[in-house]
Amino acid sequence: MRVLLVEDEVRLAGAISRGLRAEGFEVDVANSGTDGLWRARENAYAAIVLDILLPGLNGYALCRELRTEGNRTPVLMLTAKIGEHDEAEGLDLGADDFLRKPFSFVVLVARLRALIRRASNAPDGVITVGDLSVDPTKRRCWRGPSEVVLTAREFDLLVALARRDGGVATKAELLTEVWGFEFAGDENIVEVYVGYLRSKVDRPFARTSLQTVRTVGYRLVDDVAA
Repeated sequence: MRVLLVEDEVRLAGAISRGLRAEGFEVDVANSGTDGLWRARENAYAAIVLDILLPGLNGYALCRELRTEGNRTPVLMLTAKIGEHDEAEGLDLGADDFLRKPFSFVVLVARLRALIRRASNAPDGVITVGDLSVDPTKRRCWRGPSEVVLTAREFDLLVALARRDGGVATKAELLTEVWGFEFAGDENIVEVYVGYLRSKVDRPFARTSLQTVRTVGYRLVDDVAA
């Protein structure tokens, strides 16, 4: 299981990551909120361990941004702050659990495993388009029996298209759903990521299910092997 640890205290981050790896986790470490947000957007994680007091972007803002974008990865928040209002704020913004420093590493691992287990036992809701299956809850994708590994952004784009049941999605709609209302970059980023998706879910399987509708947008349709 791959998890993201966002913690700016380097020694603490090192100790936690070493301990989690010893428990069988794969761990990516970010030492700032901005780096953590980028990693959470670009990679699929089983869970995120998130400190609140971070440089660049605090944990509250990072969690709020992910939830606004539709990213439902379980979040375990860490904080040195004391007070039930801090905990309530974190939970209100979409965090799944809360742990105050200093904490027992045994408790951290137990909480983390519980969050991942709870997420994996959520109702299925698998979306199928031909032999392409997309599981938004477990954030996994298959073409027939073959699992397709996607980045977090690629996966969110695929889900947005799959949920339209063959309908067309405009670039503007996809930008809002996948990149968020506040995205101010080039809208051609959608075209770039559609290309990434095609290279993973279509071309290796001789498919053309991800189609461009000229001057309108994109759609995902049932397609058979060429």
